[in-house]
Amino acid sequence: MRVFSLEIETTGEDRDLLIADLWEQGSCGIAEPAGHFVRAFFEDSADRAALLARYPGASVRQEEERDWVQSARDLLQPMEVGKRFFLVPEWRDDPAPGGRFRITVNPGMAFGTGVHETTRLCLEALEDYLKPGMAVLDVGTGSGILRRAAQLLGAGKTYACDIDPVAVEIAGDAFVGSVDGVRSACIDLVLANISPEAITALAPELLRVLRPGGVLLASGFELPEIDQVKAVLGRVTEVRTNGSWALAVANVIA
Repeated sequence: MRVFSLEIETTGEDRDLLIADLWEQGSCGIAEPAGHFVRAFFEDSADRAALLARYPGASVRQEEERDWVQSARDLLQPMEVGKRFFLVPEWRDDPAPGGRFRITVNPGMAFGTGVHETTRLCLEALEDYLKPGMAVLDVGTGSGILRRAAQLLGAGKTYACDIDPVAVEIAGDAFVGSVDGVRSACIDLVLANISPEAITALAPELLRVLRPGGVLLASGFELPEIDQVKAVLGRVTEVRTNGSWALAVANVIA
């Protein structure tokens, strides 16, 4: 199969939405090379002009002839995350190592495959902050992986929302909308792996829905944006990092 590729510069939440959009446009494989770039592969029959109009600034490269679908899949291997999770692409049947929860991921549908540093940060923080029976809300749920992880760790009631109807359909048992549709002081732990702009805009609502003593795990932002996020979240008790990405832990005083 002959293919060409588009290399597109992107960061933060835009990266996640871009990847989902590239799959919808018919990409036959996506790679994330080092740095703030995404490389998407398309069959030669795809409309290059239309794609370049949709993604201005993208660079085009004609690729050598080989099985690019398999090559792209080979880039995503099963991975252990934190102490408890084992993430497996849906086309693999690898069993989970002892003591780990197996979660199947589909990287072609919505953000949240576990590959991205912010998803891993959230999964690891969940292991430390989620207590059995907690009510959990996942804001901007994407593929729903964080909510599923919370359930496996023993959460009580779990809720998820996303402004993208496609993501909600993929995640299942979620609602289209955002945190402003949730009543006050009813959640023990909020997950918000979104963007610094979204965290800034939603900070009052993210904190409003938490019960006294509740915890917010906010990620989706990079190291230079930590101060911006801390300024709107109030009582930030911990900041974790993975590469150039960060997660903030905020608490509501009991």
